[in-house]
Amino acid sequence: MSFWEKLEKPIFALAPLSGVTDSPFRRICREFGADVVYSELASTTALAHNPRTTLELLRFDESERPYVAQLFGYNPEYFAKAARLVTEVLRPDGIDINFGCPVPKVIRQGAGASLMSNLPQAREVISAVIENTHLPVSIKTRIKSKEIEISAFLEYMAGLDIKALMLHGRTLTQRFSGPIDIEKTREARRHFSGILLANGGATNAANGIELLQQTGADGVGVARGALGRPWIFREMKALLNGGPRQPIAPADIFRVALKHAKMAEELKGRRGMLEMRKHLCWYIQSVPDAGKIRKQLAGVNNLGDIQEILDSIELP
Repeated sequence: MSFWEKLEKPIFALAPLSGVTDSPFRRICREFGADVVYSELASTTALAHNPRTTLELLRFDESERPYVAQLFGYNPEYFAKAARLVTEVLRPDGIDINFGCPVPKVIRQGAGASLMSNLPQAREVISAVIENTHLPVSIKTRIKSKEIEISAFLEYMAGLDIKALMLHGRTLTQRFSGPIDIEKTREARRHFSGILLANGGATNAANGIELLQQTGADGVGVARGALGRPWIFREMKALLNGGPRQPIAPADIFRVALKHAKMAEELKGRRGMLEMRKHLCWYIQSVPDAGKIRKQLAGVNNLGDIQEILDSIELP
């Protein structure tokens, strides 16, 4: 039995997001109740040819488990090498294959959502990963890529041991905006017997629970809804259980932001501080005069800078 089948339902997952879901952010989200966390997108081409930097990107802390490493690419041979390397060196809890990324530079490689539209190649890729790891393999897709809808995709992949599917309820052409197609997500259940996670549009706790209930999925994958608000996982669970909504106070937001920044600095040094700038701007989006504060946070270089700016904010 894979870890997916052992998780209590509904499952609330931190979905993969390039440049965002690194180890410090995953740890913060786990502390706020995320049941499973995904890595940033990792290139199988890089892992097959010059893996050092990408392996560092995928490294994780034991506190992050269950942790899923997500791979993207096009070449089944590279996926096979990457799967073996990740399994033997990193030992995550699972490996996920990206069939949903709409970013142009990924699409041009025939990867991400573009790979979803190439059914024979997609099946070869999934088979290559399954055959080269003992870890549970999952996939992340969209409801449609070019002319291929999710039902046709899943029918073509029938017989492969895919443990979980995170399904973004938008098409490739929609990218990250527009309405979520609830019916297409519900329809996917008729073609897939594994764990189904609904994804897309969970911008707050209420939207996340609505997505869960309307789709009938086993859980929800949250990405952009967690930016600056990692407590969204705690809020969704409270809302689902009928508990009172407990808004997080600005002082607590600052404490979370500082804790996040400290982990980023410890793990990545100055690069971690530079990467934290965007997170800090997300954290203070609900604070009065956020625009002015954002300009200051966009230039921080160390923890002292962050502390000084946050201390200068007058809280209500």
